[in-house]
Amino acid sequence: MPNPGGVPEEMPVSDCYRPEKALLALGDGFYDVVRPAEFPTHILRWRNDRAAATIGLDTLTAEEWRDHFAEFRPLPDNLPEPLAMRYHGHQFRVYNPDLGDGRGFTFAQMRERGTGRLLECGTKGSGQTPWSRQGDGRLTLKGGAREILATEMLEALGVNTSKSLSLFETGEALYRGDEPSPTRSSVLVRLSHSHIRIGNFQRHAFNGDDKRILALLDYCIRFLIPELGDLPGHAQPVEFLRRVVHNVARMGSQWMAAGFVHGVLNTDNINVMGESFDYGPWRFLPTYEPGFTAAYFDQTGLYCFGRQLEALHWNLTRLAECLLLVAEREPIVAALNQYGEAVDRELRRAYLARLNLASRTETEDDDLLRSFHVFLHESRAPYEQAFFDWYGGAARAQQALAGPNGKHYKGAAFGAFRAHLDAYEPAAPERLGHPYFQRETPVTMLIDDVEAIWGPIAEDDDWSLFRQKIRDIAEMRDAYGLSGEAQPAA
Repeated sequence: MPNPGGVPEEMPVSDCYRPEKALLALGDGFYDVVRPAEFPTHILRWRNDRAAATIGLDTLTAEEWRDHFAEFRPLPDNLPEPLAMRYHGHQFRVYNPDLGDGRGFTFAQMRERGTGRLLECGTKGSGQTPWSRQGDGRLTLKGGAREILATEMLEALGVNTSKSLSLFETGEALYRGDEPSPTRSSVLVRLSHSHIRIGNFQRHAFNGDDKRILALLDYCIRFLIPELGDLPGHAQPVEFLRRVVHNVARMGSQWMAAGFVHGVLNTDNINVMGESFDYGPWRFLPTYEPGFTAAYFDQTGLYCFGRQLEALHWNLTRLAECLLLVAEREPIVAALNQYGEAVDRELRRAYLARLNLASRTETEDDDLLRSFHVFLHESRAPYEQAFFDWYGGAARAQQALAGPNGKHYKGAAFGAFRAHLDAYEPAAPERLGHPYFQRETPVTMLIDDVEAIWGPIAEDDDWSLFRQKIRDIAEMRDAYGLSGEAQPAA
């Protein structure tokens, strides 16, 4: 007999598991039913029980985990078949109508424990789809490991990001132009708060299909932002855009405070919930450098660190254009124009959170952050080290000045920052006693860190540095007050 949650007792899930089949409400024209690839082997490399516990799947046995996250047997009462989403997109600002999930699909949806938010499991490297465009639909093992490192690090730094739920090595030899080949293969499962992208709207706007624009909008409101459902119909597109504008402004601001460069800010890589996802050539800043790029193929610096917020605004403008098919121009433009104000607000929040400082006034906060950026730019101080040293403000001065970065804390630029900083109190003074802050140096995820982790894996299948980095990130996440109820298993 089914239990109160509707899941038969024999099913391999906890009583927190609440399945959904929301995507089926969209119907024809939004996705394609696909078959997952059949892989020669299934070697578990990552199982994130901390994330799995939020959707009631942490109780799966090893065999069940493989069945659902490597062979993609449907989860109980969930989507019966994998769905590859259809979308278009601007890629480096050139429109491409031949996009879609080319090496991934959505195969499960469920409600998050505690919040009731709709979450879904999407793949990367799960095989070819109608949108693979001559690609093999696979993911390299290095690409999978890099995505885990990115999502774990970003979560610990307070960025709203997808979670890397599972990674299996799959036993195939792949050939890539940007890795020594043949290289090892993998399949990744990410947990995300929707994979609906700006590009999903662009596809139907390109076709002049206002009915499907409205259907997609209705889906987003019904399942992702249900509080908008009580608004009159004419107001829903405008309020939806306003929410997306604020979501994306928050995400971009969090990237900036984290010193993160996504690398490929195409419209098909920006989802409407403002959740960072789909990590390819990402990088973290060694030092503050607005022109720092992540992708070797971004030769003009279109998506460099200092232009990310501009790129996001450009993408939001494309979404606004789509919504003009179903809404009046003036209120749509007004909603889009809230982006600048939202960025200003979210940058203050993100930087103050990273520095563990209680806000004062907007003017004082702006002056503090402006002086901080001038100091970072002129001193060339290591980016993450500077946040670490001054986490909590002047209370950390003695340790900061005596630490490995002390030589940078001299001169007029630092003096101006310190003068502002002295007026601030820690937002969470209790965190300063955490063992993490007794270290001399913080956890970092620079490209050299990543390559140092990957080298032993590639040469000797030695994952010890990978596991140690995950433990270090978990300590940092706990120090910043961002830990969940359980730790991830590597």
